[in-house]
Amino acid sequence: MAGAAQPVAAIDPNRPSTARIYDYLMGGSHNFAADRAVATRAVELLPELPVMLHTNRSFLRRAVRYAAGRGIRQFLELGSGIPTAENVHGTAREVHPDARVVYVDIETSAVLHAREALREETGVVVVQGDLLQPRELFTDPGLRGVLDLTEPVCIILASVLHFVPDSPELVAALRCYREVAAPGSHLVLSHVTAGTDPEALDRVAELFGRTGTPLVLRDPAVFTAMFQGWEPVEPGIVPSRLWHPGPEPAGDGAPAGPPTLAGVAVKM
Repeated sequence: MAGAAQPVAAIDPNRPSTARIYDYLMGGSHNFAADRAVATRAVELLPELPVMLHTNRSFLRRAVRYAAGRGIRQFLELGSGIPTAENVHGTAREVHPDARVVYVDIETSAVLHAREALREETGVVVVQGDLLQPRELFTDPGLRGVLDLTEPVCIILASVLHFVPDSPELVAALRCYREVAAPGSHLVLSHVTAGTDPEALDRVAELFGRTGTPLVLRDPAVFTAMFQGWEPVEPGIVPSRLWHPGPEPAGDGAPAGPPTLAGVAVKM
């Protein structure tokens, strides 16, 4: 069920892709030399980057389990990237075997790989779309065939908004997701901040900027404001490794605080 019949653009292997860079850093194989070159340079500039990514992925799994444990059976992951072994539908179905998931990404590579990987899954669909255009997403036939928007949904924006520049469209999109979500819905957010080594992150941001992908290092107050209209659950907005920490290790050298902040909130 993963493949909706939307057309997708051709893949350019010579242009680095955020989704493929992430895939490489997470140990995946869906990437090209251009992606690996950027990823390698990013790790040279910020050696703890792989740990940060794995720590954030662990947070996402815990957040999905949290929402599922409170009765959420449908999930919308925006900026979902290329699927990994630790995906949202697999995690949610550990709690609810009938959980339904929509994955959304704007990158062609992510969409094609996701549709191929998930083609045998029922109750899962992959949509190519822009998270800044929620009205279009919510009218997509594939999405509407999986999600019942009259029921609570878990909306996930994990490690994606730092690739979205500040704009009125971003403010409007976040408001739209809140307005469309039924009461009881959950919002999952995580975001890179300047942290304790802003100069290193600035260099990484400059590197990504040269690839055509911005990296926006918002401060904690700006990130917290993205939860406006939602009620954060305990422990609030914290470093991702400290949000309901589980038994899995964050990894050697895990940062003691930011740069990755995270939180889960509920629409009352």
